Amino acid sequence: MDILDKARERGQEQQLPYAGAVTPSEAYALLQANPNVKLVDVRTNAERDWVGRVAIPEDQHAAVQWNTYPGSVPNPAFMDELAQTADKNKILLFLCRSGVRSRHAAKLATENGYPHCFDILEGFEGDKDADGHRKSVGGWCKAGLPWVGA
Repeated sequence: MDILDKARERGQEQQLPYAGAVTPSEAYALLQANPNVKLVDVRTNAERDWVGRVAIPEDQHAAVQWNTYPGSVPNPAFMDELAQTADKNKILLFLCRSGVRSRHAAKLATENGYPHCFDILEGFEGDKDADGHRKSVGGWCKAGLPWVGA
């Protein structure tokens, strides 16, 4: 079973309102194998600037804020900005800090005619550990995938 089949199966099992879900390692493998796959980072610009960002080719990366900074206000232009950076026929992998905003973004994109939307489970930083710190319990960084710091 290939990665997308497994991701779609997860989507069906969990009754997700979008195509499916991939682990960070699966997302990276898809990006490496197919130049038409695009990662959509829905974190705020501040998060990307201060925490770090994925290190993948620019043409496979889109930065579209789900919420704006400061204030964490929903981005009213989200769908317009997505349309400017992502083709509806491409496979889109949505990423946020820990996997919550990315699910909402994948759902909204699907509802607006993007049929190949996948959530990246665990997000960029993953969940908090016992001390309240991130990047040690799941996520893109914990998986040892390429990223650049602030």
